[in-house]
Amino acid sequence: MSVVEVAAIVAAGFAAGTINTIVGSGSLITFPTLLVLGYPPLTANVSNNIGLVPGGVSGSFGYREELKGRSRTLWRLGPLSFVGSVVGASLLLVLPPEAFKAIVPVLIALALLLVLIGPWLQRRAAARSEDDEQPVWHPWALGTGIFVAGMYGGYFGAAQGVLLMGIFSALSSEPLQRLNAYKNVLSSIVNAVAAVTFVLFARESIDWWVVLLIAIGSFLGGVVGARVGRRIPPTALRALIVLIGTVAIVKLVFFP
Repeated sequence: MSVVEVAAIVAAGFAAGTINTIVGSGSLITFPTLLVLGYPPLTANVSNNIGLVPGGVSGSFGYREELKGRSRTLWRLGPLSFVGSVVGASLLLVLPPEAFKAIVPVLIALALLLVLIGPWLQRRAAARSEDDEQPVWHPWALGTGIFVAGMYGGYFGAAQGVLLMGIFSALSSEPLQRLNAYKNVLSSIVNAVAAVTFVLFARESIDWWVVLLIAIGSFLGGVVGARVGRRIPPTALRALIVLIGTVAIVKLVFFP
């Protein structure tokens, strides 16, 4: 591995860690970078997933203020992300990539729509909360959405954060930065579970040098992303989510 390749992988990891913490879709930087450098798709996907775990940890820690007093919510949603990730990672090992490719852009597009109409949905949710008329299906819909997002993240990973933010925007009235903090923790759970699954059952596809380099970059990127992301106004954060999500769709549909 040349010095240029080392620098490229670390830089891609840094960018991915930063973007994942603020929005999501960081894998759309690291995964193509590894492919350009000549790594096989499965090796690139698996090594990238493991390497991004430290970035999720540092990014989640950077949002610790937004998570104070919210442990009950995380204890309720975390297991759903955990189980969904196990299912998704298992599917990755047994199904061909084409089996899931068609639905990925549709899920991301739906997530972007939910992010766009999020303020209106949040106002309605707040009104229902004041009247104590929250629909019975609301918690079930949120739980199902988190499980599906976890399964998606365990299988593919890219734009998982966008999908989670879309779900939260539709079904939660909490502030956007707090929702982003939830997103970081749940994404980290999904990535960590998928990483363990790959270590146990796909060890031959792991390039540990790639993992190390992406881990270094993503950890630093998570620190920077938390500092930047927590200062972005809600409207600007929504616009950034939509922009990156749109880029993700274009990349997946037209430049697979």
